[in-house]
Amino acid sequence: QVQLVESGGGLVQPGGSLRLSCAASRGVFIMYDMNWYRQAPGKERDLVASITRGGTTNYADSVKGRFTISRDNAKNTVYLRMNSLKPEDTAIYYCNAHSQLQDYWGQGTQVSVSS
Repeated sequence: QVQLVESGGGLVQPGGSLRLSCAASRGVFIMYDMNWYRQAPGKERDLVASITRGGTTNYADSVKGRFTISRDNAKNTVYLRMNSLKPEDTAIYYCNAHSQLQDYWGQGTQVSVSS
């Protein structure tokens, strides 16, 4: 079983940057595609960025060119670098580990973008 722990959220002004981290313990990290989702109050949880086991990345249109997902398999960690943050990026961000058989979720980290 994989346990995921997110960190790096916080309050930032519009235009600012944050880097989220998601550390995986147990399991075999390299077997999973890794994703970042976010959920704003009253809205559905949406996929923000993904990175496959082979390192292929994909982004939601709303964050393309501003967010970068990466993974360090030696550290069992996936990152989400967020630049040029906007108020509409405010949400709880969740890390997800996905394989054909299983899905694991972290507890989420709050990102708030406000002046």
